Amino acid sequence: MLGAFGRRLGGWVAVADLIELMQELDISEQAVRASVSRLKKRGFLTAERVDGQAGYRLTPQAEVILERGDRRIFRSSKPPAEGDWIIVVFSVPETERERRHVLRSRLSWLGFGNAAPGVWIAPPHLEDETREMIEAEGLSEYVALFRSRYVGLSGITEAAAHWWDLGALEQLYEAFIDAFTPVARRHNGMGHPPDAGAAFADYVRMLTYWRVLPFLDPGLPPEILPRNWGGERATALFMRLHATLTGPALQHVQQVGERRKRVSSDRP
Repeated sequence: MLGAFGRRLGGWVAVADLIELMQELDISEQAVRASVSRLKKRGFLTAERVDGQAGYRLTPQAEVILERGDRRIFRSSKPPAEGDWIIVVFSVPETERERRHVLRSRLSWLGFGNAAPGVWIAPPHLEDETREMIEAEGLSEYVALFRSRYVGLSGITEAAAHWWDLGALEQLYEAFIDAFTPVARRHNGMGHPPDAGAAFADYVRMLTYWRVLPFLDPGLPPEILPRNWGGERATALFMRLHATLTGPALQHVQQVGERRKRVSSDRP
């Protein structure tokens, strides 16, 4: 919700608006307040009153994280053809094994495959994100970063099947298609712009479901992927629904805020 609309509202959201909007998604006020509390502790939100109304503003840290997420979540360009790979080799002392866990988790979240102990591999378009992550986490002294070309004895398709669980990822893509193809049909069959409230609910649910998948998908070259790869069809469905729903959904969020302002101004 905050990632999709908070920045487009100027970075600030009233508490009352947030609670009302989340209740439309069957999320209780108690759950909203608990989530906001966690985000404040993590440095993502700061409390701020605007025109006498209590609310929360996205912090600069949150803005950076959301911008990085946008680059992955809304990535629609096709991966380049097979060529170089980036290789991360690391060695973290046992006394700092917690940092080793952080590095493994971050590499996995970026989409790296584990080629061998301490050796991780990814397509070259992830290089910039990888550098940003390593520097942001203060892990540069433990990591060596290479660009390499695969010259193994087995085919690259077979090797990639060991580095990534493409079967599990395919199942997630197919589940997304099954869940949201009816949503696309419903909105496309209306013959008029979708209802703003329905668009908001469907859009947030879709984005919540989708936003994890691009981080699990390394964006492998097409010639390495299985035939009829579900990721391409799922991405097309997501982008189509995004284009259809995001405008009306934002309109609904703005209408909730305007209604709250009118009610507040009418009070003695």
